[in-house]
Amino acid sequence: MNEDHVALLTKMFDAAIKAADPLASLKVHLPDKPKGRTVVIGAGKGAAQMAAAFEQLWGDPVSGAIVTRYGYAAACKHVKVLEASHPVPDGAGLAATSALFEAVEGLGPDDLVVALICGGGSSLLPAPPEGLTLSDEQALNEALLASGAPIGAMNAIRKHCSRIKGGRLAQAAYPARVVSLVVSDVPGDDPAQVASGPTVPDDVTLEDALVLIESLRIVLPEAIKTHLAKESSRAPDPLDDRFARNSVTVVASAGISLDAAAAVGRDAGYSVSTLSDAIEGEARDIGLMHAALAKQVADKNAPFKKPSILLSGGETTVTLRGKGRGGRNTEFLLSFAQAIEGTHGISALAADTDGIDGSEDNAGAFADGQSVLRMRAGGVDPRAALSGNDAWSAFDAAGDLFVPGPTGTNVNDLRAIVIEEV
Repeated sequence: MNEDHVALLTKMFDAAIKAADPLASLKVHLPDKPKGRTVVIGAGKGAAQMAAAFEQLWGDPVSGAIVTRYGYAAACKHVKVLEASHPVPDGAGLAATSALFEAVEGLGPDDLVVALICGGGSSLLPAPPEGLTLSDEQALNEALLASGAPIGAMNAIRKHCSRIKGGRLAQAAYPARVVSLVVSDVPGDDPAQVASGPTVPDDVTLEDALVLIESLRIVLPEAIKTHLAKESSRAPDPLDDRFARNSVTVVASAGISLDAAAAVGRDAGYSVSTLSDAIEGEARDIGLMHAALAKQVADKNAPFKKPSILLSGGETTVTLRGKGRGGRNTEFLLSFAQAIEGTHGISALAADTDGIDGSEDNAGAFADGQSVLRMRAGGVDPRAALSGNDAWSAFDAAGDLFVPGPTGTNVNDLRAIVIEEV
């Protein structure tokens, strides 16, 4: 890898993370202080850092509980920090869900609930409704993750199979006012989609969810199908009076972070183009699309002039075909690397802004036109690795994994491609 490119790509990633820093993003969105108590609840891979930042900014004592992924905790003075499993829920998540409901129990109209919500909360807050068990919810999550369905479809189904998602936690806090401060990791930044909206209802109906299941051919466990056939599975109506006093603000997003990364690229003398902050689709297919565009710029100096940087965000999906190790960013990049094999002057980084991509400890990886050669030299066939969803092993063999560690935030994926004059 070109060391200058690696340094630049890393600096762009760091800028994107800084733009989503909880202290900075929450500071300008604090609500007015209430006459009564302030209770903090939250869920997601960056929820502990958000809670610690909120305590520092708020000043007055608060109470409450948040849940984050194992290994993602941060020290809080008053808010109880709990850890649970992601991406498949576990018993600790069940206990955390109970703790959040307990935190908002018995509140009055003068009390304030501040909900700190970010990506990953769907798995961290299991709450199977009557007739379902934790095993059923685990099976649902596994089926959705294996389906390759877009995140919006997954969340539409999840919120009809839960006691907490789809605004139900906000209902439980009534008559207290609920202010939801959301770090968006979903394409389009719809706050109701982040963590399946425990405090934010939306208008995706049960009928809509059933249509998605059929149209996307999602294979669900029998217990889940039986539950969805019941009227009682219907998620709350956004027009419910219990939501009337509540407010929702997206405090950080992929678009804001991409702008910060773009500024770094421009300062380094590159023309920077952001393709989109909301790209969805199969990771390997999106990789081929990005590779085709990068090669067009490299070969024909169009549609963007070299030296150029292409940026994109959003959340791709992976349809599981094998039992390899990896995540959507490494799968995107493995497809990309094969498509640019032998091309000079192109370097890329694809990484999850929470610091973890899929099943391992890397956020993503770097790639260039010689990546596949390094993989083969390391004993890995890149085509077989892609076929078996084993992108981690391919980039590990090449020595190109990107491992920044947990970042304390989550604004979805960052893809950056540097294209030089050669």
